Amino acid sequence: MTTDHTPLSLASPAPGPPPRTAPGEGLVVRLATEADAQAIHQLILDNLQVGHLLPRSLADVTARASRFTVVATAGGDVMACAELAPLGSHVAEVRSLVVREGARGQGLAHVIVAELRRRARAGHYRTLCAFTHDARFFVRFGFSIVPHTWLPEKVAADCWSCPLFQKCGQYAVIDTPPGAAAAPETPGRERVS
Repeated sequence: MTTDHTPLSLASPAPGPPPRTAPGEGLVVRLATEADAQAIHQLILDNLQVGHLLPRSLADVTARASRFTVVATAGGDVMACAELAPLGSHVAEVRSLVVREGARGQGLAHVIVAELRRRARAGHYRTLCAFTHDARFFVRFGFSIVPHTWLPEKVAADCWSCPLFQKCGQYAVIDTPPGAAAAPETPGRERVS
């Protein structure tokens, strides 16, 4: 397996350690390009119902392709993907995390999240978050479940306009580097984990 050691960036961060390699021969962990947009879009479409993913248009995926990390075969087939989406100067979100059905159970989602975590820290984001219907994966990976109100950037960017606002059933989860504050302290706020 190989990895692309080209610095991955959102805000021109300094290069960090090389990305984790995906298990299996011939798999590459790399930033997506516009050429990958159709494959990423199809992977999202194929998993809308099963993965509780939000729909994404091909134009949206194409415009944001460079924010996606993909695990691909040496031949270029996209096996897994997720986007590192900035929500503010200190908060980024894991979006559209999906693994192709035939490639599940091989640890590819963990590889993708590890790479997004590395990129978030290299980009100086204090908080990496995700909104998910099943928080177990993220909790096993070290994230904590928190109230949605801890992520006002996400609520303002996406939740207010969502038809399922306040009844979506999603969990908010965050990952913060050691020593970083997850959210500004507010009297009466209790951390849920």
